Amino acid sequence: MRVWKFGDDVDTDQIIPAEFLTTADPEELAKHAFAKVRPEFPSAVRRGDVIVAGRNFGCGSSREHAPRALKGAGISCVIASSFARIFFRNAINTGLRLIEADISDKVSDGDEIEIDYRKGIIKNITKKEEYVFRPLPEFMENLIEMGGLVPYVKKRKQMKEMTVRGS
Repeated sequence: MRVWKFGDDVDTDQIIPAEFLTTADPEELAKHAFAKVRPEFPSAVRRGDVIVAGRNFGCGSSREHAPRALKGAGISCVIASSFARIFFRNAINTGLRLIEADISDKVSDGDEIEIDYRKGIIKNITKKEEYVFRPLPEFMENLIEMGGLVPYVKKRKQMKEMTVRGS
């Protein structure tokens, strides 16, 4: 996983500028992610890359388009010191993995990292360092692994229907 490093107070207008909110399609949104602050991002980001930022990531408007754009771009995780609460919920609901960890001053753009989400360990392969974080609760981890809230609810509904039919 390659790191894309950002600073504090990255707002949803920086993640996906308002003029590109004409669709909810994650892959279309991804073409314009960070278009005004890091124009190289849409063409250079690779599936599995990670964003590392400082405080208050995802502040600003409450649009779900921001986590959708990041997920559509292939971002596997956003690591930040803190997240705006609405962005945090929108990200979890869309299946975008988040980690609260204060590592922004320890990583650089382009560092290669590995993450063990269940154990709470980030390994910086480039710098040969390890950082720890508090993993998400199991319920949220399962929700993310299923792709977000809608797939999670659909799966639970299917399981319930199968149980009712089997009784």
